Amino acid sequence: MWDLVILNPMINFLLWIYSILGQNFGLAIIVFTILVNLLLYPLNAQQMKSTQAMQEMQKSKKWQDIQKKYKDDREKLAQEQMKFYKEMGISPFGSCLPMLIQFPLIIGLYQAVTRALAVTPVQLLDLSRHVYSFINAPSLIPLNSRFLWMELSQPERLYVFGVGVPVLTILVVITTYLSSKLMTPPPSGPKDQSAQMARSMNMIMPLMMGMFAYQFSAGLAIYLLAGNLFRIVQYALMGKTNWKNLLPGSKASS
Repeated sequence: MWDLVILNPMINFLLWIYSILGQNFGLAIIVFTILVNLLLYPLNAQQMKSTQAMQEMQKSKKWQDIQKKYKDDREKLAQEQMKFYKEMGISPFGSCLPMLIQFPLIIGLYQAVTRALAVTPVQLLDLSRHVYSFINAPSLIPLNSRFLWMELSQPERLYVFGVGVPVLTILVVITTYLSSKLMTPPPSGPKDQSAQMARSMNMIMPLMMGMFAYQFSAGLAIYLLAGNLFRIVQYALMGKTNWKNLLPGSKASS
């Protein structure tokens, strides 16, 4: 089922893009990333809607009164917060859903890249089992695995004076942090449960994505970086980014 629904479509889509981009697999991954994010736009739009609703909630007098009333009872405050979410039609997980849905895509892309970059006879035989009949595989395989300074099938390192610097890993961590900070509402207070969850995600996600970029193939790191940059630009063009979130100690206006 995994091969049928995730892996095979990804491999063949990547091969098709690769064939029309002058057999440049790095560019194929970037174009693939943009197309995937366009397909995920409905989820991203829902994320923006949820974020805006949370911002409105944090500004409301009713929510501020609830915080004051139950400031010494965290359990009751959490219950009232969830009740208030329900009243306003807010999903507390709305801002996390697109990231969670990306995990199968990340795993699938890693497997697709490693299989597409087959070089040994055994690997080539395995790849042939995943390629659709309309793809002219003999003219494309083996793929050109070089892109800029990278070998796409290997973890990315830029060697400076003999030291391997994981440039893409650093950029993935930075852009993941920026995208998560820019797309979540500022906290309304230290006991705000949604703010605490957002802070946790803002710390966990960059480290997790950075680990993926550091350990796995450069092709996966390109996917993560291109996706982060695309989302930041997309949200900026739509005027939905919260630039004040980048300032230390920023809080929702009352």
